[in-house]
Amino acid sequence: MSRTRGLRDAPAPLVDHLKELRRRVGIALLAVVTGAVVTFAWCDTLIALLRTPLNGTPLYFVGVGDAFGIRMQLSLIGGVVLAMPMWLWQAWAFIRPGLTDSERRAARPWIPLAFLLFVVGVGVAWVVLPFAVGFLLSFATADLTPLIAADKYFGFVGSLMLVFGMATEYPILLVFLSRVGIVTSAKLRKWRRNALVLAVVVGAFATPGTDLVSPLVLSVVLYLLYELSIWLVKVGGR
Repeated sequence: MSRTRGLRDAPAPLVDHLKELRRRVGIALLAVVTGAVVTFAWCDTLIALLRTPLNGTPLYFVGVGDAFGIRMQLSLIGGVVLAMPMWLWQAWAFIRPGLTDSERRAARPWIPLAFLLFVVGVGVAWVVLPFAVGFLLSFATADLTPLIAADKYFGFVGSLMLVFGMATEYPILLVFLSRVGIVTSAKLRKWRRNALVLAVVVGAFATPGTDLVSPLVLSVVLYLLYELSIWLVKVGGR
């Protein structure tokens, strides 16, 4: 009876994992809130920076609370971006106890690399943004005068940067799949043609605008990262 009672009193490993996951997610969300507060404090500067691709074209809002809503929208996006290192660190802290010492040493460099890839993706989006905006505004005529809603513009900008930032993370996934034996560098080389088609499809559907520049650039970036993934997997002995 005492043995049975002891087994019942022992905490279930799954429950412990769920509690730890909840704690890690809570810390990451707190980092997002902190980043959002910081972004909100600098929102005017951020707005002035993000509207530079418009080359002086004014932005408008029509609702009484739209100006505040735009700041909240930008603050949330900024919070996600600023909190990305904390998200990655909390993910690493959650999976680290289940790894062996050799697996920890092998996986540790991928945390800063994941953040670097995210920054590169956001940077590419920022470079692409003026060309995408210029392409879309080039269709304006005397009969089609642009009256750009501020919330839609900043939603487009924020979505573009997040899409590029998150899309550049997938080499980490491919390396992880190689570690567990699902893919190899030889398989990835054989899938090059399919990867190219998939990069074009993702570039066409993932980008938020209707321009031709951002889908093309995202497709090229995704395929170049696929080639980088092949090299990384090969260097890892797979």
